[in-house]
Amino acid sequence: MKEKIHIKQHIAKPVEKVWDLYTKPEHVIQWNHASDDWHSTKAINDLRIGGRFSYRMEAKDGSFGFDFEGTYVSVVYPKHIAYTMDDQRFVTIEFHAKENETNVDVIFEAESENDVELQRQGWQAILDNFKKYADNL
Repeated sequence: MKEKIHIKQHIAKPVEKVWDLYTKPEHVIQWNHASDDWHSTKAINDLRIGGRFSYRMEAKDGSFGFDFEGTYVSVVYPKHIAYTMDDQRFVTIEFHAKENETNVDVIFEAESENDVELQRQGWQAILDNFKKYADNL
């Protein structure tokens, strides 16, 4: 059984806005990176059950890049997204609305090659970048 990692973030925006910023490709490429020396060069998102997403992440110096891809298994606007990554790990994202604010909770299955804490820090850094992006719009 794969270990589950939980990360979260609070966004001072209504849930519908947070959903759009989190899922629309033109926004994803703005925030989907763990550090400033990385960026997302491409995002494709078919947000429906059975639909696929593909986010290209690259080091800005061109030294490395990879595609983060998966298939949606559950989509409930604007509350819940679940998908299976291409390496068969499962991810759920919950959007909890409270008046004009939203809590985003992400639970993902750890992979076996990297330390669990390193994975938590990397995913949390991406979610923190999402908050920075959302807060500035």
